[in-house]
Amino acid sequence: MKFKLIVAFVDDRVTDKVVKAARAHGATGATIIPAARGEGLAAPQGIFGLSVSARRDIALFAVEERMSRLILEEICKAGEFDKKSGAGIAIQLGLEDVAGLSSQVDKLARDLGGARHGET
Repeated sequence: MKFKLIVAFVDDRVTDKVVKAARAHGATGATIIPAARGEGLAAPQGIFGLSVSARRDIALFAVEERMSRLILEEICKAGEFDKKSGAGIAIQLGLEDVAGLSSQVDKLARDLGGARHGET
């Protein structure tokens, strides 16, 4: 079974919504890294010389590759990435190897009716 890593940089107010959408479409879990910072096209506006930027979370999802595009699209919808400037972005990367997901692999194999643990 092959996996992709989806990395979503999201406004912390919609992190739970994004995770819920990913899980509803096949993600078996998520890792959230809170309190990241970033900027897009325009630098954040400052007040009295202090930087003001919205808090971001980084959500990581190791997902089965046949489900990855749908999950990516649903994350983008839930976070309204294409509707609101600065709402967030999500990217997907190929994973060469994965360890520690035995229970997820077995569940995914049953759900997909495909390869069992250890098969490709």
